[in-house]
Amino acid sequence: MSAPEQQQAQPPPEPGEPDPAHGYEPVAPHWFYCKVTDGRERWVPFSTQDSERLEEAQGSGRDKEDLVVPTSGGRYDVHLKKRQRVAVYWEEEVSEVRRCTWFYKGDKDNKYIPYSETFSEELEEAYMIAVTLDEWKKKLESPSREIIILHNPKLMVHYHPVATSDDWGSTPTEQGRPRTVKRGVENIAAEIPNGEPLQIDHLVFVVHGIGPACDIRFRSIVQCVNDFRSVSLSMLQAHFKKAQEQQQIGRVEFLPVNWHSSLHSTGVDVDLERITLPSINRLRHFINDTILDVFFYNSSTYCQTIVDTVASEMNRLYQLFLQRNPLFKGGVSIAGHSLGSLILFDLLTNQKAAPEEDEHSEEGSRTTSSNRGIEEVKEILKKLQLSEYCDVFEKEKMDRQALFLCTEKNLKEMGIPLGPRMKILHYISSKTETQDQSAAGPGHSWEHRAEPGSPSQHNPDSTDDGGNCQYRDVGLGQVSANYPQLNYKPTIFFAFGSPIGMFLTVRGVKRINPNYSLPTCKGFFNIFHPFDPVAYRIEPMIVPDLEFEPMLLPHHKGRKRMHLELKEGLTRMSVDLKNNLLGSLRVAWQSFTRAPLPAVEGASTEAEGEAEAGAEKQPETKAEEPPAAVKEEASPINVGRLNGGNRIDYVLQEKPIESFNEYLFALQGHLCYWESEDTVLLVLKEIYQTQGITLDQPLPGSQ
Repeated sequence: MSAPEQQQAQPPPEPGEPDPAHGYEPVAPHWFYCKVTDGRERWVPFSTQDSERLEEAQGSGRDKEDLVVPTSGGRYDVHLKKRQRVAVYWEEEVSEVRRCTWFYKGDKDNKYIPYSETFSEELEEAYMIAVTLDEWKKKLESPSREIIILHNPKLMVHYHPVATSDDWGSTPTEQGRPRTVKRGVENIAAEIPNGEPLQIDHLVFVVHGIGPACDIRFRSIVQCVNDFRSVSLSMLQAHFKKAQEQQQIGRVEFLPVNWHSSLHSTGVDVDLERITLPSINRLRHFINDTILDVFFYNSSTYCQTIVDTVASEMNRLYQLFLQRNPLFKGGVSIAGHSLGSLILFDLLTNQKAAPEEDEHSEEGSRTTSSNRGIEEVKEILKKLQLSEYCDVFEKEKMDRQALFLCTEKNLKEMGIPLGPRMKILHYISSKTETQDQSAAGPGHSWEHRAEPGSPSQHNPDSTDDGGNCQYRDVGLGQVSANYPQLNYKPTIFFAFGSPIGMFLTVRGVKRINPNYSLPTCKGFFNIFHPFDPVAYRIEPMIVPDLEFEPMLLPHHKGRKRMHLELKEGLTRMSVDLKNNLLGSLRVAWQSFTRAPLPAVEGASTEAEGEAEAGAEKQPETKAEEPPAAVKEEASPINVGRLNGGNRIDYVLQEKPIESFNEYLFALQGHLCYWESEDTVLLVLKEIYQTQGITLDQPLPGSQ
């Protein structure tokens, strides 16, 4: 068979496959967006999923419309016609988007930069002609008068134009250092990110602490939460692989909540600038922008601004998220770092629980106080001449505490007519206004602690009859503010590097009632680094008479860090050596002081055995016990209902280099949570545990 006949017998090449006759294969495009950091542009590739979705929309032929394609897990929208990438949930500069096929190496960081789409088409056309006709040494000039030469399929170079002193102008030359030109994203070794699962199982709002920067690199809350989300995706792949393979889970979405910009847009910065001294300008500016946020939160004026911003922003994000994810059926949790955790804690303690939930807030005393509470409601109804509705309130198991939480909507749902409703609501409001205003407000089920010489405090919904004066309301000392209500009930509250314990103590709360739980949130985890100077514990305020260590957070690879195991092993070894030494001395002393026995071999052997046994038992009872950090918890510790009966305080394991000097790594310890795999894994474990999904393999030391 002749060559032309062989060529005719071959089937035509499929799209994307090399043509055996000419060797030309159309280039596969990939979509990029331009990210500007500190004035420097960097082109970042979209994930394979997002790029394919954008390419599909591009090829749909609907060019006249401005198609909007959700990308990056729905957090960014790409306006295809405008070639713009726009943030959905927060404010961010619009990024340029390109459909990229040809790239050249930059001269600063050796990163490949894509050519414009128009010029890339010219390059592709020239490349196709060169391959088809096998005619190389093609020279093209870009719109910016840069020269690109196609020597062969593997050697293509880019020359910058060289400036000359010729006033009449000159043509671009090939002088200067040539830069590599690549065709196709597969030839530039770009790190294309993995796509995110489309299914979202849970939503977490993350609130930052003081200042606009959230980590040691002075990055914003958006960037830090991006890292936290990325770590969560890798932890899901590593520890929830079975559930992912069975399509039981998707992912957890983390959204940042920014309140700092709203606070400092009130004009307070201008007022501060007038009174700030001119010396050490940078330090004073840093203090005004960061440290003063703590003082702002303790001011009634700016505290109201902060809590309003945090609550309204979380409500706005929640509604927007539901609009964009109408099939979402998962729960919502909240997380706060540093001062952000205190803001969330104060918000949660001032949420109003539904009456049917609030009845269960103190199960320990329910059997004794239930009937008494219902009788109190009957007396109130008799006083209001509404005795005919006693059966309705009794059927709903309504006690005095629940009555004071009722709204008009609740009473209407119970079938109470308008007139009686108005009487009941007027009675509730009048009684509430006459209470001592130093309490934090309605919604608290904390008992109060009456210090000697201080007036006792009572809430209208408190069940304390004066006999129990052991605890104070956690709202004691809170800044007087109208705390907004959230549009959802958080599943879990995570606090990272939190000063909640310190602020409660400074406000005068010395002990927390073990029966207390947050009105609308049943989970609470206090996570901290051992060297974090801002973090404080919570559990000792609930169980002050018992000394115990916080829960050691398991390493995400399933064991303690080597230096901690070595330290623990050396401690155990020293204790064992001391015990053995004491035992040996005990045996020697007993054999030295023992009276001579009859020369009966059996009796002597038996006596020596008894002496040795006694000597071995003695060190066990009097030997020095290992430190608390080394001891394993023999029995579970009851830390109250703040976290549903589970442990609250969790401490991270410090890295080996951090153990050399605690002071050097104190600041890093407060800012380490965003990239901490151990922290992220605990968050994921607790969230998915509420859905009945566990880790592939339980980590040692975890609950």
